[in-house]
Amino acid sequence: MEKIYVLDTNVLLHDPMAIYAFAEHKVVIPMTVLEELDEIKDRRDKDVSREARLAINIIDKIVGDASPKELQNGVPIHTAETEQVAKTFGTLAIFPDQQITNIDNVPFLNGNHHHANDNRIINVALSLQATNPRASACLVTKDINMRIKAKGSGLERVEDYRKDKVLDDVDLLNKGYVHIEGRLWDGISNVETESHGSHTVHKIKKTELPDELYLNMFVIDDEEFSGFVVNIDEEFIYLVDVNRQSLMHQSFWGIEPRNLEQAMAFYLLRHENSDMMIMTGPAGSGKTLLALAYGLHVTMEEKRFNKIIVARSTPPLAEDIGFLPGTEEEKMAPWLAAFDDNLEILHGSDEHSVSSIEYVKQKANIQFKSLNFMRGRSFNNALIIVDEAQGLTQFQLKSIVTRVGVNSKIIVLGNLAQIDNKYITPLTSGLTYLVERCKPFKYTSIMHVNGIERSRLAEFAEENL
Repeated sequence: MEKIYVLDTNVLLHDPMAIYAFAEHKVVIPMTVLEELDEIKDRRDKDVSREARLAINIIDKIVGDASPKELQNGVPIHTAETEQVAKTFGTLAIFPDQQITNIDNVPFLNGNHHHANDNRIINVALSLQATNPRASACLVTKDINMRIKAKGSGLERVEDYRKDKVLDDVDLLNKGYVHIEGRLWDGISNVETESHGSHTVHKIKKTELPDELYLNMFVIDDEEFSGFVVNIDEEFIYLVDVNRQSLMHQSFWGIEPRNLEQAMAFYLLRHENSDMMIMTGPAGSGKTLLALAYGLHVTMEEKRFNKIIVARSTPPLAEDIGFLPGTEEEKMAPWLAAFDDNLEILHGSDEHSVSSIEYVKQKANIQFKSLNFMRGRSFNNALIIVDEAQGLTQFQLKSIVTRVGVNSKIIVLGNLAQIDNKYITPLTSGLTYLVERCKPFKYTSIMHVNGIERSRLAEFAEENL
């Protein structure tokens, strides 16, 4: 059966390359979608306007010099790389939805109110369903309410855009460690142990350990064993034996780990062969505090970096921070209060805590940045901390990570349970994408910090409210 996919505007804004995601099937773009893209491409919101322009350019490239009739019937979709027609791609058609007329037994939605554009797009799918009985017409939209409206209007097939789903279940997200129930060595038939200076390395066959192991991951069990993956070849995995007590007695800037996940995060932060550290976990698990304590330690004591750059998205997502008087740091203050709170934790007991915090900010050269103004720049000799990354798209996080320059390190923090972007879910978040795409990269480390250390009330709220 032929499949016809009608794309909503938000799909093309979410992924301008979405046209290529429907294999050999027909993709239909309503005229209303083109009008919305045209309006959005000039908005001040740079991310959204950029994606609208990219989507328009891709459509223009596919359309080429096709005649009006060819365009309404469908033109072949070319690959993104070449002008050759790909067998796995179908056709792209533009539907003049302003010309929709009544069809017997098809209850079209009224277009004369503030939901007019959504209704016109739904009407396109209803029209195609009525006029193509041997085909399957499907509306693809990120808007949940629009999907409900379309079904309620009689449309048989309505779908979310799933191409950007990184995982089938967020529980499968890499945590940075693998837990073995019981005692690890009870399930190992053969192991070679070698000493390299002060380190003990266990050489174990891949077949005797879980499949999901990558470099810079931990293997822990219930009997106090902690192993760190330092090498993987075709047949063996090499684990450095990390003493559990040594893990728990690490310290950065006067802060010590309160649970094993924090201790492993400390170890990974200290690991010099890592250009990027990704920390996920619930609110109150200590992600921001650990990152900041590490940043002060390596900047002020070890002198590894010249500055600490603290950044996060601003609602509306990555929108300009405005033209009112004030420095970028002053404008970002409401959204970066969490870092001030953590600086108070680190220096709140000082005799002159306010002076200490200001001194640390200046001495460590802590700079607060809006993510919208990080693009196009290159940060050298810097530690970059990106907070609340769960609300960023895959494209946005990629554009941030590519800003990391020479002798720099980036720490990405996020809680997938606190996404406030209506078009992003834990399965499509840029944070999930970053974890899954970077887990095989040997210069990346990942840790899911699970324990709630803020308060017993915060722990109850995270688990029960």
